[in-house]
Amino acid sequence: MEFVVFLAAYVLRRRLDQANLFAADPLWRKGFSGAHTVSPGREAGLLRGLLLVALPAVLLVSIEIALRHSGWSFAVHPLALVLLLWMMGAPGLVEMLEQYATAWRNGDMQGAWHKVSHFLPPAERGAASSPEEMHRALSRTLVGVIFERYFAIAFWYVVAGIGGAFVARGLVALRDHWPHAAARSGFGRLADGVNFLPARLLALTFGIAGDLPGWLKTGKSAVFSLRGDPRQTLMSAANSALSGYELEPERFSELHHEAWPDFGDRSLAAIRGLMNRSMLVWICALALLVIAGIV
Repeated sequence: MEFVVFLAAYVLRRRLDQANLFAADPLWRKGFSGAHTVSPGREAGLLRGLLLVALPAVLLVSIEIALRHSGWSFAVHPLALVLLLWMMGAPGLVEMLEQYATAWRNGDMQGAWHKVSHFLPPAERGAASSPEEMHRALSRTLVGVIFERYFAIAFWYVVAGIGGAFVARGLVALRDHWPHAAARSGFGRLADGVNFLPARLLALTFGIAGDLPGWLKTGKSAVFSLRGDPRQTLMSAANSALSGYELEPERFSELHHEAWPDFGDRSLAAIRGLMNRSMLVWICALALLVIAGIV
């Protein structure tokens, strides 16, 4: 039944994303707003944020156990469906990327920057000193966001239930929305640790969903590397799995100079296609695990 719940949540969440509905980030920010006040010198503390994520996760696990032991197991699935719909997704992303691709096609790089600058992490905004660097930063962020909002949640939902998925999503929310910037890097390291395994699994999936010979040459090293944050790992593997230099703007410009105005749209379409095919691989693998009685 967990497979059906996840599949339904994924399909519905994709539709909600296209309609720009049911965004989770405002609720995370509101949930963390009470932590604005802190004693001087303790802005980098992590305990309060971790408790705000751990306690609801424990409550969710307790509710699930209580429902199953009381004979109300069927009630667990609607609860999981609602929570997955809330935790997954990136509403507004489709419209933003379409506007970015249009600006790129028109040669309006400043306009393209304004369309996506709010989407990039602060460190990436400073690195976008040229159209090539801007697009590379956007691609890295896009791959990371889709991974965190879909694949990481799917992995931990299957492995650790709805409580595990909540923790994985909560750590990412702490990294992005915690009121005190001094603590965000610490939450980021914890989120990277939690996402280590699903990121490597997705990097492996890129070889199946993309250009396998190209991935075998360079991408497989990303799977076995113990260094690098998940986004960099995924970018390296994705780049090797795409055969048209969609993540290498300089190389693409050299080989297809006449098609440069279409690069932004072609690159984003290639990323979306690779991620969609990878999710299809995960869904098929999960279905096989269910048939085998493992999940």
